[in-house]
Amino acid sequence: MSRKAHAHVVSLSAAEFTPRFAYGHMAEVSVVTGTGGEGTRLGSGFVRMSDAEIPWTIQYDEVILVLEGQLTVRTHNGDLVAGPMECIWLPDGTELTYIAEEALVFYAIEPANWAEE
Repeated sequence: MSRKAHAHVVSLSAAEFTPRFAYGHMAEVSVVTGTGGEGTRLGSGFVRMSDAEIPWTIQYDEVILVLEGQLTVRTHNGDLVAGPMECIWLPDGTELTYIAEEALVFYAIEPANWAEE
């Protein structure tokens, strides 16, 4: 593994959001870690969702902390609904749909380079 970056603070107010993948009109992301330059397997960042209904099968472990709004994660075992200051844990391999009218969340995933593994 490469040398780790120095510890630092990331302010939400300074975050730059960009559309994400095929669902960019529903979700914009500001990556905090996981771009490869930090020397960590942990990926993290902020996501703003608007009128979102995003199907996905995750290929990593994920924790999502809702900062604003409400997020529903629909799984085969039912809906997981979280509001501000609540989090959702999702294990690798979970088939799901992220659903939100308006939400701001912080996520952490491991491994960050899941697409390369």
